[in-house]
Amino acid sequence: MVRVGVVLLPQERWSSARARWRRAEQMGFDHAWTYDHLAWRDLADEPWFATVPLLAAAAAVTDRIGLGTWVASPNFRHPVPFAKDVMGLDDVSGGRFVLGVGAGGEGWDAGVLGPAPTRGERTRRFAEFLGLLDTLLTQPVTEHVGEFYEAHAARMVPGTLARPRTPFVVAANGPRTMALAARHGQGWATYGPGTGVGDGVDEAAAQEEWWGGLARMVDAFDEVAGGRAVGRWLSLDGAPRFSLTSAALAVEGVERAAALGFGDVVLHWPRESGVYAGEERELERFAAELPRLQALEPAAR
Repeated sequence: MVRVGVVLLPQERWSSARARWRRAEQMGFDHAWTYDHLAWRDLADEPWFATVPLLAAAAAVTDRIGLGTWVASPNFRHPVPFAKDVMGLDDVSGGRFVLGVGAGGEGWDAGVLGPAPTRGERTRRFAEFLGLLDTLLTQPVTEHVGEFYEAHAARMVPGTLARPRTPFVVAANGPRTMALAARHGQGWATYGPGTGVGDGVDEAAAQEEWWGGLARMVDAFDEVAGGRAVGRWLSLDGAPRFSLTSAALAVEGVERAAALGFGDVVLHWPRESGVYAGEERELERFAAELPRLQALEPAAR
């Protein structure tokens, strides 16, 4: 079975956003996500709300849908207080919370709290971050002294409803982070290769190039995972074309993702303008196809 999720950017006041999170559940999506950033790209000067209270509020007005971060990172999170947040979101959601987590990029969040780490430091920091989060969420008291973090008598009581802990969906594109996803993740998440559309580049050709690169990434992850059972999660909107440019394009994307072995596919709620610009009627048309898409079987890997 394929599960389909939708990302709602944290830009609206809750008085407006509440109805949209409920609607995501009513439309039949399997999971709903929001970004975990302090600011993001060209939206940095637009409204942008905090992730944890937003997801807690979403948990209170939904009953079934999975809820998660797409994705949290060490750029401004420390494992000890963040583990408390994860435990809290697990509790208020009744165990529906899924932790999407990545190494952190080089954008707006990277230097807010101080000098941004080098790429090598960021990967080492991510490895320690994941390992310590895993430990914190699976035992009541933790001691840890590492290169980037310390934890002394850090208590996580009563623990999560999800067992043995909240699922980790680890974003990874390169071999080192893929190895971390295989080690710590219940799922591997990717936006696919970094193929874009620029001047003089044919959009359709770039789209096909992206799918070809994604297939090679899947092969690379299979090799790294070495047979370990790890779910595959894809953001369709890493592709050159926004998935909900049309419902037909989004449907095609889910079908192609399933053929590559992805059991979970994520796309973005359309915005009025700018990044992810589209029409909500295309989202509604896509939602009408969800029962058929959710009946697909991902290709065995």
